[in-house]
Amino acid sequence: MKRGKRYQEAEKLVDRKKLYDAKEALDIIEKMPKPKFDETVELHVKLGVDSKQADQQVRGTVVLPNGTGKTQKVLVFAKGPKAEEAEKAGADFVGAEELIPKIQNENWFDYDVVVATPDMMGVVGRLGKVLGPKGLMPNPKSGTVTMDVTKAIKEIKSGKVEYRLDKTNIIHLGFGKVSFGAEKLAENYDAIMGAIIKAKPAAAKGQYIRSVSVSTTMGPGLYINQK
Repeated sequence: MKRGKRYQEAEKLVDRKKLYDAKEALDIIEKMPKPKFDETVELHVKLGVDSKQADQQVRGTVVLPNGTGKTQKVLVFAKGPKAEEAEKAGADFVGAEELIPKIQNENWFDYDVVVATPDMMGVVGRLGKVLGPKGLMPNPKSGTVTMDVTKAIKEIKSGKVEYRLDKTNIIHLGFGKVSFGAEKLAENYDAIMGAIIKAKPAAAKGQYIRSVSVSTTMGPGLYINQK
């Protein structure tokens, strides 16, 4: 596969056989040739668990100390006083049943996170087939099914991210922008890795963290030493 000139230049900075310290890898990412936009820095963590087993799921949330560099748009399903509270707390969109046809029929996905009060889950459940595959379904484990809509919105807006295992037992997550610089990215990296290690299922056997790599949206990956 032929890569672009910028990718080839970036690749010259990377030793494919080496395991880097996180800070060193992020220093290299900072030095890579940059495109015209501020790239997201991504983390890929392969875990020694079986995502098909219910007792080996790895999922949770963490508030990044330096945010994600992206303002998350929040949709809240709520009624009455809770809807008013959500609007005051800074939700981008607030509604109830009337939003269902818009999402189902008009493919409306102009938001990054969906929050719902527990009494609205009957309504939101009807959107499971649409929201589920996009990772937008509210979930009590990630704090997005809650009566405390103010807290949920504030955390999301301040840089709360959700991590979850995919079918290949890998967690993929953006954890900042190249413009943050290596120091701030390293702080975000440490927060996520700490959360993933804490979330180790009791049923997991053998080596838990198999491999960790970081990359920019369009750049080569650097593998991180976990020792």
